[in-house]
Amino acid sequence: MRALHPDPPYKKPPPYPENRFKPLTSNCDDMPTLFVDTQAPLDVLIGAAKYRIAAVTQVLENLAMRGTIECESFILSDFALLCAISLRDGCDVLEVVERRLRPQPQAVLVA
Repeated sequence: MRALHPDPPYKKPPPYPENRFKPLTSNCDDMPTLFVDTQAPLDVLIGAAKYRIAAVTQVLENLAMRGTIECESFILSDFALLCAISLRDGCDVLEVVERRLRPQPQAVLVA
């Protein structure tokens, strides 16, 4: 049987945009485990954001079409958190797209 070795101490990644991988806001603690690849193709990033936002939109539209919704308040709270996480992930990805599409300042050449 192999001996188990503890993980090395956790090092926080450098802040975005210095780091290629941007932690999602929805990570549940100070040690992020979910990231956006800031160098992924723009169409892939937009597709990922659209997928998350569309999923929440579909669920909320279905709920809006129901007559009444009877449930405990803690169930609504959990449901709202579920929607918020997906929406926040989509917004994080769109933020990366926005940064990539923003014109970069041009370097000034000195003659």
